[in-house]
Amino acid sequence: MSKFINGLFRLRRGPWEALATALIALGVFMLMQPFALALYTWSFLVTLAGTVMFIIVSHFPE
Repeated sequence: MSKFINGLFRLRRGPWEALATALIALGVFMLMQPFALALYTWSFLVTLAGTVMFIIVSHFPE
């Protein structure tokens, strides 16, 4: 866990890509769940934020 957090602070690609991928997965889950309208409402923005974050982070150094 310490290596992951250290990678986030040093702006390394691996940990940030993992975080962006988790954000995209969370947005898709929010889109597909049938229980809470508030989650469905925010699902597109969460997925979009994860996608934009992934595009930006893909330019970070290894």
